[in-house]
Amino acid sequence: MTNETSVAQSLAINIIERLEALLLDAEQETKPLEIDPCRSQLFELFVTAEGAGLVSDESEPDLSADGICRVLSDRWGLADAAQNSHGQQEKMAPKHVGKMRLLWSLMRMWMEWTYAWERWPEFHQNGE
Repeated sequence: MTNETSVAQSLAINIIERLEALLLDAEQETKPLEIDPCRSQLFELFVTAEGAGLVSDESEPDLSADGICRVLSDRWGLADAAQNSHGQQEKMAPKHVGKMRLLWSLMRMWMEWTYAWERWPEFHQNGE
């Protein structure tokens, strides 16, 4: 592993840890992610990840919306919960539904920021 890869991995771990802490705090305090101060803190993490070149599906580590969703859903056991719910023909437990809603909110914002960031130069070219 090169030093650059090691730094990217460390940064990605730090961003994921901070994202998870923000999400769990918002959940505990029943505050929406889309409202400040949470939105601003999430956006700062997005800017950091984007600046490090980690928000693309092809980046390694992958901090795209999908990549973050995979990591956090694995940590929270959401895939297993969904499979168990489907297999037993029962509703998912409210705690898992709540976590899924958090991820959906984060993913929606992350995808919107990624889209806007990628399109920014298209609309802000000097002299064109």
